[in-house]
Amino acid sequence: MAELGFVMGGLSYTYENGVTSTDPFPPSNDPVIILGKKYSSVFDHKKLKKVVQTLPWFTYRKGFNPIGGTGPTSDQGWGCMLRCGQMMLCQSLVNLHLPSNWTWSIDSLGGSPAYRKVLDMFLDKKSSCYSIHQIASMGVAEGKNVGQWFGPNTVAQVLKKLTSYDDWNQIVIHVAMDNTVVIEDIKSLCKTPHTSSGVNLQFESDTSITTSLYRDPSLSSHLSPHTSLTSSASWDGHVWRPLLLMVPLRLGLSCINDIYMRSLKRFFELPYTVGVLGGKPNHAHWFIGYTGDDLIFLDPHTVQPMVDTDTHDGLWDDSSYHCTAACRMNISNLDPSVALGFFCRTEQEFDDLAQILQHEKNSIAPMFEVCLKRPTHWPPLNTGNPHGTDTVFTVVPSPKYDTDDEYELV
Repeated sequence: MAELGFVMGGLSYTYENGVTSTDPFPPSNDPVIILGKKYSSVFDHKKLKKVVQTLPWFTYRKGFNPIGGTGPTSDQGWGCMLRCGQMMLCQSLVNLHLPSNWTWSIDSLGGSPAYRKVLDMFLDKKSSCYSIHQIASMGVAEGKNVGQWFGPNTVAQVLKKLTSYDDWNQIVIHVAMDNTVVIEDIKSLCKTPHTSSGVNLQFESDTSITTSLYRDPSLSSHLSPHTSLTSSASWDGHVWRPLLLMVPLRLGLSCINDIYMRSLKRFFELPYTVGVLGGKPNHAHWFIGYTGDDLIFLDPHTVQPMVDTDTHDGLWDDSSYHCTAACRMNISNLDPSVALGFFCRTEQEFDDLAQILQHEKNSIAPMFEVCLKRPTHWPPLNTGNPHGTDTVFTVVPSPKYDTDDEYELV
């Protein structure tokens, strides 16, 4: 397979077919849409570069401690969807804890304490709540051996389970199945107080960590005005926990159906979007926007050394978690198995999103349904089992590769 390689910041980056140019934003009359915001490639070129640099970029790593004590020390070749899931969740937590105008800078060693606290949750060490170690280990409960490729639905279900160990953010990850977003279900989940797992965050054999690591009152001055130290807000006497809504879909058989291309583009224009997990079979990307008929994405297929943060007194270089260039691929090359992501900090934001989605289905081909109440043929919602997947649908594994073919066709 032909590849395109170039060097940035001392690291060699290699991208496979599907990238249209080394400059992802050449001058064009087509607007550039990234995570709900519109830019001009002619007048906003520098701003676009800063936008991309600020986004979290998680790639293959090598040299970390063995997963499970005796497992792999690199996720090269199998961890791309896990990394994409990390990127979507990390961006959601950045939206939760940092102002909307916050930008990352390579010159600010140490950076924002709140940002460093978020990033620490994804580092390649067993003590980080959303590390490759914890995601891969929790994947065993979803039928995935350590070192096996995930599809978008699998990584969504695994991240959902890991939130029960996250006492700081108290985030709800709701995975909407059967192409249906149920408003009543989501409100019930987000108004259910977070209950600590009551156990050590320990999927490894020799070290454990309690979730108290993520309670740090010293960060209060660095948090977004939208967020309290417990990350939940009180509305009419109820506690509302921040929501990452993930919607797994299959938008065709072997390729994306033309009828959904405009709908998928429109998704990136909506407020509250945090991108799409998808790509090609066994080759995942985090899609963040589009321009013309090309999707814009961050590519995890770069192998970098594990960052040892324990030897730098907290002032370690985080530049390898940010890239200077996004990639592009034509939307027709997208595998139809995807997972959409929306992040809402408050109930008011979710109500706004629900109204937008209801309005959108009247103007373009809807990719999924939005309904007020749970369908009568579904079993009751389980709000008391943080470790469950809350899916009532049969998972049918593919004998060849995991594209999450259990999705209903839209």
